[in-house]
Amino acid sequence: MHNVISGFLPIWALTACGWGAGRFNVLGDQAQHVLGRFAFTFAMPSLLFLTMSRSHPGDLARPGVAVFAASLLTVFAAGLLVSRWMFRRKRGEQAIGAMAASYVNSANLGIPVAVHVLHDTSFIVAAALFQMLFITPLILVLIELDVRRPGRERWTRILQLPFRNPVIGASALGLVVAGLGLRLPAEVVSPLQILGGGAVPSALFALGMSLNARARPDADGRAERLILVGLKVAAQPLIAYALGRWLFGLEGHALFAVVLCAGLPTAQNAFIFASEYSLDTELPRDTVLLSTLLSMVSLSLIAWQLG
Repeated sequence: MHNVISGFLPIWALTACGWGAGRFNVLGDQAQHVLGRFAFTFAMPSLLFLTMSRSHPGDLARPGVAVFAASLLTVFAAGLLVSRWMFRRKRGEQAIGAMAASYVNSANLGIPVAVHVLHDTSFIVAAALFQMLFITPLILVLIELDVRRPGRERWTRILQLPFRNPVIGASALGLVVAGLGLRLPAEVVSPLQILGGGAVPSALFALGMSLNARARPDADGRAERLILVGLKVAAQPLIAYALGRWLFGLEGHALFAVVLCAGLPTAQNAFIFASEYSLDTELPRDTVLLSTLLSMVSLSLIAWQLG
């Protein structure tokens, strides 16, 4: 339990600092918007570029990653259906709901938990690579499809997405660097490391500041949040366990790594994406916070049962 909690402490501390800054208006009225834009436009792309440039796409060709991918995509599809048919969300918000139900916090929480609990970060890095390469572009395309434009213009914008969207563009460029085996000079890496280091603090600060404008959801809103959080902290690791053990034959540490990774809470990227595209930010914000809180218990149970 101590090892799991130690991974959560930085998240809660930075979110609390953001709440305090917003509560006492330390940074001004536009700070939340500016921090969110900074994270999406500069800090997150820098972090993703460096991560992808050092990645090994061949790491995706392992049974555990296939199990993680299958569990994530299953819950992602369930989140889409729930958002569409039960709560009548528009397409862009369906994508955010599905992301909130399935997209794991693989970086600023997953890596500390992997270090303390798994004593190995290789699997969490491969899982993060899958999310960056496949799930992030899928989410952003679904959001773009929600924009009401003529058919040809819509598809033109989607094809231009890697050039217009800094998150996708930076990830794609980093993958090219990795594929070519290029070694980046220190003059390029150093400023990107500084910018990338601001991705997590700025995103969590913006998330914490948003808590000051928190509205009480109605009965449908509470039900939607509970369903999405239940999908994230309970359904996804259970699906990963079932697939890993009985379909792929995983055992021991390999099964433990898959289930623990699948049980990680919702990444704050869901809040940042919703904010960037002017979608409902209250749902992903609450899902991030609730799943992060509840996963302290669920991850401890996973570690107790499988570790």
